[in-house]
Amino acid sequence: MSMPFFVPGDDPGASFPELLKRVGLHTEAPLGAMTDLSVPHATTCVALRYLDGVVMAGDRRATSGNLISHRTMEKVVQADRFSGVAIAGTAGPAMEMIKLFQLQLEHYEKVEGTFLSLEGKANQLSMMVRGNLPAAMQGMVVVPLFAGYDLRRETGRLWAYDVTGGRYEEHEFVATGSGSLHAGMVIKLGHNPQLDRDEAVELACRALWEAADADSATGGPDALRGIYPVIATITSDGWQRISDTDLAARYVAIAEEMRLRT
Repeated sequence: MSMPFFVPGDDPGASFPELLKRVGLHTEAPLGAMTDLSVPHATTCVALRYLDGVVMAGDRRATSGNLISHRTMEKVVQADRFSGVAIAGTAGPAMEMIKLFQLQLEHYEKVEGTFLSLEGKANQLSMMVRGNLPAAMQGMVVVPLFAGYDLRRETGRLWAYDVTGGRYEEHEFVATGSGSLHAGMVIKLGHNPQLDRDEAVELACRALWEAADADSATGGPDALRGIYPVIATITSDGWQRISDTDLAARYVAIAEEMRLRT
């Protein structure tokens, strides 16, 4: 079979599905087949460094198209004692990836008798994201954040990923998901390396508040149902989740502040 040639107006460009259509190899889905699979998606997560370690935070909403599919999804999950993962993207593959990641870290610890280095954990997660690429090409994208406390360097560290498994270390903060633009801007304006724990948690709360205010896929605090974001710190003492009681008080104060501005 010779290579096909196209006139300028009929060039499919870099799209492989379009190329199949042009050469007559594309088959239409049968009548009544499901062509638009709406699956739950997780949205906004952030992580930032502060004086003693890192803070990770994520809202609780998962959406399927224009519908709220879950109100209490936990997108920020403890990977082991000194690290955590936050997910954005297709919820099912993301949760499966996190469970496998947790299992691998636990297995390494039991076999070797010590923790895998934080850099090694970031590399392992990168390989898992890369392994999800075929599903990502079909629309089931998983884009995690990874953060933890590096026992060797005695400091908190952050990594972002792309769908191909590329990992990128961030030195101050990182945000992902549909509300990342708004959340990231709040953190960018308020962040400095000398933040203490209380100030870092407060900044994460405000970042998610602004993201929820501007992005419909990001869930804000729900005092009626008692639903608040998942926010945790990771320091030399390990993972510690911020209680809902603490978060409720913080969001009451933020709401009052916003009310006085209007």
